[in-house]
Amino acid sequence: METNPMFGTGGAPAFSPFTMAFQPIVDVVRHEVFAHEALVRSPGSPCVAALFRGLHPARRYAFDQACRGKAIALAGSLGMASRLSLNMLPNALARPEDYASQTVLAAERSNFPIDRLMFEVTEGEQIANVPHLTDVLRAYKPRGLTSAIDDFGAGFAGIELLAMFQPDVVKIDMHLVRDIHTDRVRRTIVRGLVGICSELGIRVVAEGVETRDELKVLRGFGVELFQGYLFARPQVEALPVIDWHAARA
Repeated sequence: METNPMFGTGGAPAFSPFTMAFQPIVDVVRHEVFAHEALVRSPGSPCVAALFRGLHPARRYAFDQACRGKAIALAGSLGMASRLSLNMLPNALARPEDYASQTVLAAERSNFPIDRLMFEVTEGEQIANVPHLTDVLRAYKPRGLTSAIDDFGAGFAGIELLAMFQPDVVKIDMHLVRDIHTDRVRRTIVRGLVGICSELGIRVVAEGVETRDELKVLRGFGVELFQGYLFARPQVEALPVIDWHAARA
């Protein structure tokens, strides 16, 4: 019997219970929240990977879409005034189901403004068709949607995607940020990436910032947008309180 990928046989939900947490991306120059990233969480387990373990491959993208729908509904109910940053599996954008359109429709149903959506293309899988992905992202630009490359420097196609399509935002992977104040090689790499993005008119987010020493080095490179425990930890079904004192440091 054929089943909807969102459901199992007989209409039973195909996914384990899940919810979403939010973590802010802060602009330390303008002293404002640039966006909140939606992060999937499992109420029954601290391990997020448990949600994906045993998930049938045919339902992987459906689960990915279900997470975005949940995030949009929660953001609307919480009165989120910033952008809502949603992780997108890049190959989901190339599927016949057109999960990008479904995400936009979910925002319209929740009365969440389309121009406050940010699609983060994650580097967690090999991109099957980079030209098609860039075409999809370009198609949504006129509607005000923000595009981003997540975990830049840690995945499959960051440089290739950057060459073919210049997103609005590049998020530098936390492994390049960690202890950058003590690592000359990391400083050289990140300084170069920030310079490239500046030349291309792309804003940079430094991910995983945990110390004031890391913040100081990155501010010296001209980075204005930050995400990490120094400012706020993710909070389940709520918007975290931001430590603006740390941002001023």
